[in-house]
Amino acid sequence: MSGQFNLALVNEVLAQAIPDNELIVWRDRRLTYGQIAERSRRLAAYLHGQGLGVRRQRTDLSNHESGQDHVALYLYNGNEYLEGMLGAFKSRTVPINVNYRYVEDELRYLFLNAQSKAVIYHSVFADRIAAIRGDLPELTVFLQVEDGSGVPLLPGAVDYEQALAASSPELLDIGHSPDDLYILYTGGTTGLPKGVLWRQHEAFMSSMGGQLAGIWDPVQNYEELAARAQEGGSDSFVLTLPLMHGGGQWATFTLMSKGARIVIPDENRSFDPASVLQAVDREHAFTLPLVGDAMARPLLTEIATGRYDLSSLVAISNSAAPMSHAIKERILDALPHTIINDSVGSSETGAQATHYSLKGAVSTGKFQPGPGATVLDEGLQRELEPGHDGLGWFAQRGWVPIGYLGDPAKTAVAFPTIGDTRYAIPGDRARRLVDGVVEVLGRDAMTINTGGEKVFAEEVEGAIGGHSAVQDVMVCGRSSERWGSEVVAIVELSAPVSSEELEAYAGQSVARYKLPKVWVFVEKVLRSPSGKADYRWAREVAENANR
Repeated sequence: MSGQFNLALVNEVLAQAIPDNELIVWRDRRLTYGQIAERSRRLAAYLHGQGLGVRRQRTDLSNHESGQDHVALYLYNGNEYLEGMLGAFKSRTVPINVNYRYVEDELRYLFLNAQSKAVIYHSVFADRIAAIRGDLPELTVFLQVEDGSGVPLLPGAVDYEQALAASSPELLDIGHSPDDLYILYTGGTTGLPKGVLWRQHEAFMSSMGGQLAGIWDPVQNYEELAARAQEGGSDSFVLTLPLMHGGGQWATFTLMSKGARIVIPDENRSFDPASVLQAVDREHAFTLPLVGDAMARPLLTEIATGRYDLSSLVAISNSAAPMSHAIKERILDALPHTIINDSVGSSETGAQATHYSLKGAVSTGKFQPGPGATVLDEGLQRELEPGHDGLGWFAQRGWVPIGYLGDPAKTAVAFPTIGDTRYAIPGDRARRLVDGVVEVLGRDAMTINTGGEKVFAEEVEGAIGGHSAVQDVMVCGRSSERWGSEVVAIVELSAPVSSEELEAYAGQSVARYKLPKVWVFVEKVLRSPSGKADYRWAREVAENANR
């Protein structure tokens, strides 16, 4: 078979190789690879029957354009989310991830920007769909998933299970192609959400099962994919990340390629440490994904109760937000038999680099780059050699996206061709150290220029976040007559502590000019369901505080 991959066919190959292996475990549901494949084929048949599919071929389009119809997934974690993605791929439509925390204006923007023709949604969201559907004339297909909320079907909507039951279980013969799109909307934490367009082949190879981050062993063909799944056994992975974010999707598809079992905690609408650890204990999970200190702290509190058998855990994976040195040490004290696998990447690059911490050997912020990961010079003219003195741009070549949906200008900036090579440059600043390791400093958009010095927000967050009284922290800049911009720390506490004590603590890790000029203590630091920082909220809080 071809060395170019299509995500619909990837799933079909896995289902043929391990049809009876459990794929999704959630509450009383235990669905196998074969069952999920059939259900997604039925969904594909339904979508195809509604006239949805390919409108224009990839070869006739610019890099910022899509020639396929789009299906919005407005769902909490569950088998329906995975079926929604696979059903869209198998109908040659494109699934669109919808943030379930969005209010009406944000939802309206996303649906319009994504040009969604169909939506699959939990019943609890029916009122929000009803409120905006009049502004979305192209949105004509509504599949409502029963969730126990008691909300009746919207007018014109079809019950999800009834639609599947009435549709064919056969795979559509419609020319599935590696050119078919996978679109991932960014979280919009530093600006408006953008739809990142990937060819499915590049998405698969970069982050969705074509290689394992840290091992970087690309699969060559469908036969090898099937063999790897059969050899992988039935390891269990607890999905703590929402599937509406790239991290949750990438982890799920990558573990599927190994034949793993994806366990969804009973509480699927928010991160609940007790529900997560119950799932680890019950299903003997081997790995657990987290997003920085914001998830790790409450999890550590629950681990300390001693209620759970966590001996099956082999690895804690961390992505999307830094995990501080102090928190890593606490995790490895509590779970000394595990490793912590830090990975770095973005919606625009896929997985780029990894770092492992063991008990007694903990570090953070420095990563071993994977294939194609590199650092470009300030002027975006060349790749920097190891040991180059100075900041550059963390970039990716090879398996990278083609553009941003509907935005040719931003596509040209984020995905430029330099020489004969095409790069993805999402905006992270980095240094290439003498041993080839990359030190990642954070998103340039969150760099604070204060008194002529550059301060990286994530570095300061790490310096503050290790204090035992700090539950969560976010750092940003705000306007200042004296400094141009001044560093502001927004802190959620778990115990009483003064700003002076926190400043002294952070001063042990970062230079004095990087320390906050202003400390704001809040009841709760606002983050996305995946644990990512909401810097738009942070800037608003900072500008309005202590003037």
